[in-house]
Amino acid sequence: MAFDLSALFGSRNAPLVGVDVSATSVKLVELSSGANGRFRLERYAIEQLPRGAVVDGNIEKIDVVADATRRAWRKAGCRTKNAALGLPLQAVITKRIFLPANLSDEELELQIESEANQYIPFALDEVSIDFCVIGPAPQSKDDIEVLLAAARKERVEDRVAVAEAAGLKAVVMDVESYASHAALALASAQLPNRGEGLLLALFYIGANTLNVSVILNGQVVYERDQAFGGNQLTQDIARAYGLSFEEAEAKKRAGDLPEGWEKDFLQPFTDACALEIARALQFFFTSTPYSRVDQIMLAGGCAVLPDLVDAVVNRTQVPTSVVSPFKAMEISPNVRERQLQSDAPLLMVACGLAMRRFDQ
Repeated sequence: MAFDLSALFGSRNAPLVGVDVSATSVKLVELSSGANGRFRLERYAIEQLPRGAVVDGNIEKIDVVADATRRAWRKAGCRTKNAALGLPLQAVITKRIFLPANLSDEELELQIESEANQYIPFALDEVSIDFCVIGPAPQSKDDIEVLLAAARKERVEDRVAVAEAAGLKAVVMDVESYASHAALALASAQLPNRGEGLLLALFYIGANTLNVSVILNGQVVYERDQAFGGNQLTQDIARAYGLSFEEAEAKKRAGDLPEGWEKDFLQPFTDACALEIARALQFFFTSTPYSRVDQIMLAGGCAVLPDLVDAVVNRTQVPTSVVSPFKAMEISPNVRERQLQSDAPLLMVACGLAMRRFDQ
């Protein structure tokens, strides 16, 4: 499902870059077709954003974000200017509806607009609406299941403005969590039986938010955000050493902090992160019919924290790994594979957006 802002492409597999704008950085990924039907990672780049450029998913400083996007595009060595971008899940209203299967395209669009009036708490001229036909309705052969999505126009327009100011053309607007789930499908293909029948818990640990998605056979059975992220560690460092937030973040990334900071700050934060993940699982168990998960997969900027995998296993007793959607891909010589190992968990959304190039 995506908000298609213009006719997608004249031909399938036209070049496209996935651009993920988060609270701390702009991440860009470009994929192509490799051998034996596999994807090939052509190039990627990550450009940091100053604090306050993006707040709670809202782009507050379009020019700053556009400059970072332009730098990422140049750093990666891209040539294509077609871009897929994402909206935060909380900015999108989604609803599954059922409609008669015999409707023409025009009738379907009219019916979608009529249904949207029931579910969207805004005037229709204030929102961008799109839909995706999922397939036949499970309970009726005469109906189809349709996923309806809507977002406030200003949220969409801000991201389009960033792309245009960076010299790119926004051709697809997806939902960030949907994009990360698409990338997860690549990673879960490396599990036994390609992950079929397994309850997979994807934890995306960002700057301010921990998102958990539990997926069974490609379908999301549970999703929730909670306030927790890497900025808490940065703020603790800033207070302890009398640094600005930006200085603390830079020193944290470079490991340029006084001796003992790992014991005083990093280890307690790692333990707190594992505890939040265990609590999120308990909430999942108590609010759904499920009583287990089979695999925890960690993504986001905090996923590569030293000892986090072991801490999560100790807390949850569930097999845990750091996820990379690129393990089964060909890797272009343009990409530094050693750097990719640490960057891959940050690139889930950008990778999923880049996969839109291969939509039928």
